[in-house]
Amino acid sequence: MKEKYLLGVDVGTTALKVILFARNGEIINKALREYELSTPSPHWVECEPETYWESLKSCIQEVLEDITPDEVESLAISSQGETLIPVDEGGEPLRKAIVWLDDRAVEEAEAIGKAFSPEEVYHTTGQPEVLPNWPACKILWLRKNEPSVFKKAHKYLLLEDYLILRLAGKAVSDYSLYSSSLMLDIGKKEWWGEMLKLVGISQDHLPQLAESGTYVGGVVDREIGLSSHTAVVTGGMDQVCGMVGVGNVAPGIVSETTGGALAICATTGEPVFDPLRRIPCHYHAAKDTYFLLPWCQTGGMALKWLRDTFDYSSYDEMTAEARKIPPGSEGLIVLPHLAGAGSPEFNPKARGVFFGMALSTTKAHFVRATMEAIGYMLKQNIEVLEGLGVNIERIYSMGGGSRSSLWNQIKADITEKPIITVQNEETACLGAAILAGLGVGAFPSLEEACGRMNREKARYLPKQENLRIYREAYRKYLDISKALGPLF
Repeated sequence: MKEKYLLGVDVGTTALKVILFARNGEIINKALREYELSTPSPHWVECEPETYWESLKSCIQEVLEDITPDEVESLAISSQGETLIPVDEGGEPLRKAIVWLDDRAVEEAEAIGKAFSPEEVYHTTGQPEVLPNWPACKILWLRKNEPSVFKKAHKYLLLEDYLILRLAGKAVSDYSLYSSSLMLDIGKKEWWGEMLKLVGISQDHLPQLAESGTYVGGVVDREIGLSSHTAVVTGGMDQVCGMVGVGNVAPGIVSETTGGALAICATTGEPVFDPLRRIPCHYHAAKDTYFLLPWCQTGGMALKWLRDTFDYSSYDEMTAEARKIPPGSEGLIVLPHLAGAGSPEFNPKARGVFFGMALSTTKAHFVRATMEAIGYMLKQNIEVLEGLGVNIERIYSMGGGSRSSLWNQIKADITEKPIITVQNEETACLGAAILAGLGVGAFPSLEEACGRMNREKARYLPKQENLRIYREAYRKYLDISKALGPLF
């Protein structure tokens, strides 16, 4: 009997990745295609829908070079959220995709903000504010500015559902992807009728929604290179698939991604709403489960700025230097807000600060202090989550920052929580593949699938001798942030 494989697809902002996995999580083959976005004006970001399809087709054909199509059991898609594609009755796109970064719909966001109170929007959709990036705002923009497209639109799709339509011939998506659409009532798991009425559409204009890991149908498009026996299964938003990829599928678990930015995902058993409306609440890939999503604009980006500004040759060199500096960086405190401050105290005017420099301060002090600053941001958000009643037992670390053992230990010491890294860093594609397997009964449960497909790489426990130092430094970090806030 031939081995059966699972395909995980990750549709990112500027690249699409496909990875072929065995059921034990082993990577068999992978492929990546980059693509260009068009920016016809400062607030417009678009992409030809065919670009996504051609990238998917090319990647799938590459990863299938050494196996037969019949050996691919199923596939699922991890997708960026909010990228909108209106299609006609035949499934043909009516215009370029309006990418999630696109914020042209400012007036429409303001109109929606006037029609519904912030509290109503938050407690219905989980989104603390109405932003022009959200699909509801984009659809309203089309209604006002491209009436011919609006009139012809049979369905408004996001990227996952557009590709599912091409693959399986059905307009189906999952709840997690639509959590940031402003059109989904996340508590009831149904379309928000009042919002659809305001925008000018009905639920018939939107895909059928299902849980992540739901079987949709067999592949119907022959040119993609897959067998008709390959199942198409619902996936999830990229952050959700990343959570599945590390096993963050039950309450008590947090995953953090230190890439360019810092994103934190905390799983909860039911919707949790912040009275101060600081943190979005999303629907999870795990059934009837939710997660909170604090984020900060600056994460690893701050370390990249240091690398480029201080002429370091590599991150390894920076880490080696930072290891020579004791915990607390001998009093140097960094506010890493090079692009404004994010959760939990949003301040777009905030900027980076180095506090406590002395004649003995070296480049290495700046590196370690910046690593510690990201740890302080993480701790601050963890404290906010715990203040909302969210139990946090352990933290999974993802992204480029998770490759640094020093940084992982710093985060463990500052948060006073175990920091765990995993063997397979391709967590979004892996999460999609896990959901693909779930949809065809390859695993008895989501939790067991996560355990089989990915394993722990390292666990960093808080070092008792560093706790007092970091508690004092963290208090100073908060004091400096509070004192300088009004001055930005």
